[in-house]
Amino acid sequence: MEKNDVYYFHQTPQALCQELIKHIDLCHGDKVFEPFRGEGAFYNSFPDFVEKDWTEITEGRDYKDYTGDIDWVITNPPFKLDDGVKRENAFFKLLKYYTAKANKGIAFLSNDRCFATLTPKRLDEMEKTGWYIHDIVVCNIKKWRGRYFFIIFKKSPSQFYKHIVGSF
Repeated sequence: MEKNDVYYFHQTPQALCQELIKHIDLCHGDKVFEPFRGEGAFYNSFPDFVEKDWTEITEGRDYKDYTGDIDWVITNPPFKLDDGVKRENAFFKLLKYYTAKANKGIAFLSNDRCFATLTPKRLDEMEKTGWYIHDIVVCNIKKWRGRYFFIIFKKSPSQFYKHIVGSF
């Protein structure tokens, strides 16, 4: 795949995925979904005690067509999506999409630009639908552009992360 291709992506390091998965409270029988599987670094790191499924557009399985039950969504989402008109930051759009589908949690690997889309207004919108940031794991991926944030959202209030709505 070439860098200018619509679905060009960076493969998440397998060892990093194994470390990040340790930060999620997965339970026996949880249904874990990887919507942007790529070569499977996250998917292959899911523990054996969960039920797992995936989609990957380059293999003809589009995340928008998935209808299975989901407890957790764990992925390195595409940072930009092309809707045929323009390419835009997809992080919050995908996060919001999965808040209507996941039963327990969502964990997205993000760069600083994606992290910055979590404005106070958007975090307030998320909380009104019952979703809260529970953990942020900071990591380095030298072959990309440095710092990344594994943001874990759950359907229960958290005292860890706060925000103030409004501009000053």
